[in-house]
Amino acid sequence: MALPQHSDYLIIGAGIHGLSTAYHLALELKAKGQGDGRNILVVDKASIGAGASGIACGVVRNNYFQPAMRELMAQCVDVWESDAKAYSYHSVGYMQISPESMFEDVASIAAQQKEIGYESTFIEGEAASMEYMKGIFHDWQAKGITSVLHEKKGGYANNTKALYGLAGKAEAEGVRIVSGVEVTGFHSDASGAIKSVETTKGNIECGQLVIAPGPWAKQFWDMLELPKTVDIKAADGTIHKDIDTWVYWSLQEGTLGVDPEIQKTNDGQMPPVIHVDSNSPLYSDVDGSLVTDEMWGIYYKPDFHFNGVQGGAAPFKVPTNPDAVQVDPYGVDSPEFIVGDDFAHMWTSALAHCQKRFEGQTPKYNNEPSGGIGAFTPDSFPVFDTFKQNCYFIADSNHGYKMIGVGKLVAQELVRETSSLLEPFRFSRYAEGKLHPVSNSPFPWS
Repeated sequence: MALPQHSDYLIIGAGIHGLSTAYHLALELKAKGQGDGRNILVVDKASIGAGASGIACGVVRNNYFQPAMRELMAQCVDVWESDAKAYSYHSVGYMQISPESMFEDVASIAAQQKEIGYESTFIEGEAASMEYMKGIFHDWQAKGITSVLHEKKGGYANNTKALYGLAGKAEAEGVRIVSGVEVTGFHSDASGAIKSVETTKGNIECGQLVIAPGPWAKQFWDMLELPKTVDIKAADGTIHKDIDTWVYWSLQEGTLGVDPEIQKTNDGQMPPVIHVDSNSPLYSDVDGSLVTDEMWGIYYKPDFHFNGVQGGAAPFKVPTNPDAVQVDPYGVDSPEFIVGDDFAHMWTSALAHCQKRFEGQTPKYNNEPSGGIGAFTPDSFPVFDTFKQNCYFIADSNHGYKMIGVGKLVAQELVRETSSLLEPFRFSRYAEGKLHPVSNSPFPWS
């Protein structure tokens, strides 16, 4: 497809956010009589789902301690459920299984899910939690668990199938998706608005620009000459000055190469996604040595797309400057930033800690690219906001894949009105001190 020289709406990035925005924007324009998908162009330097969205674990959940995140995710789950077939979405549910140190946090999530009508079951106490889990998995054996929050909605989607399903829906509405177009710069008019985008295939004039860059957020942020640091107002009024706008974390995910059917429940059904946080010492499933006596967390699910049991663990901060060594966050040039050397040992040992069926399975771990680098905001929560007058920036802070509904809300903001669900995620929250609460989870995005 030839690259157009002009587009009313130009979207950079053919991942979950860019494609969702394109599809829903086409519907909004049609409904308002302001055009249709032919007014929309999506460009990507590689291809559909070539970045983070293409290797995402695909978990879809509402389980957030932060009210704004929880309300936003309820909307996103609704979008997943709106066309489960096209999105290759599996509504199997999600379980947050936690120790006493997280009890109050999880109880709060359960109470607020009830308030917004999001169906879940909350189990309290160590004995009751063990009984509940054994009722689902006969071989459940994780100790020290004092609560189980079982979300009946949510689940996971097959990542690339979902993206191509979304792209197909967008193209059916007239949206043009052009691969192999790398953005190299921006040109502004006298008012500061972006008038054209410079690419390796020529310049594209645009009326409205949407940037959905995933882990390449900092690169685009810098091209737009947006602030490299930010001052953050804490709850007590203290101003923390010159905090880096972007922080990189190495995402820890992988696959155990076993038959996905191994994880079926007692009644022969495909199970919910399992997320376990624990304070119990974790011992090696290989030699019995201590892996860690600090708090740890994992998540996992059977997945026929990955052909095994797939999941991950808490990420770690990248200790060096990725700009100096990392050309492509998901490329072969930076394998050291895919997963840590000890991830497979820790994760497979944690699987065995939780369920007896995984004991002795460590040698079946698939040593292949997964995870990757995530570009996180200062507080690890997304930024959805307009800059340079006509540039809408979708910075998901690695909450991305599950948030398919963000594109629908962005489309509504571009055509209709401000979204109350996106309002808590403006960049101004740092200066205003409108920060999201933080839980006791070992995961930075919780």
